[in-house]
Amino acid sequence: MDKSRALKLLQNSREKIDRIDEELLNLISKRIAISRDIIEAKIILDINILDAKREADIQKKAIKVARRNNINEESLSKIMQILTDLNKKEQEEFIRRQKNG
Repeated sequence: MDKSRALKLLQNSREKIDRIDEELLNLISKRIAISRDIIEAKIILDINILDAKREADIQKKAIKVARRNNINEESLSKIMQILTDLNKKEQEEFIRRQKNG
């Protein structure tokens, strides 16, 4: 491959990554919106925000996916933990707004 083709490949690959990143961010936004529905249900059902079993299930699933796709398990597990923490914070914020407003 010559430099011209390598440059074109680099540019095209980065454009694909940018599109994937945008999709990921949109999916994260949807995930957060769903977490608002979940907290409303948890409030009515008088269920704690923290659900250790659910979090463990999410982590197990992430590790399975990592293994199946040859992705670093620890890194994917960290990503899922960040997403879980983000949802919990959103749920805590929802409760705070309900109490104050």
